[in-house]
Amino acid sequence: MLELRPNCECCDRDLAPDAAAFICSFECTFCESCSRERFGGVCPNCGGELVRRPIRPSAALARFPASAKRVRRDHDQCAAAVGPLA
Repeated sequence: MLELRPNCECCDRDLAPDAAAFICSFECTFCESCSRERFGGVCPNCGGELVRRPIRPSAALARFPASAKRVRRDHDQCAAAVGPLA
């Protein structure tokens, strides 16, 4: 089952479970803007394709909630846009 991570690993934008988000086969998670504009649809972590993350139905979310664990990665493309990580 997908974790449905709560944020973009690059810009740290909040991503609701039903928000447009993009993931690779390792579940690296990015917002639509970072996925397309910064990474061109290629995961900066593994080099895999970033594809639209599926939406978990509301009824299933109640039983199987999204992850609350935030993940951030330090990428050159992100640092220029959002500054250094804290």
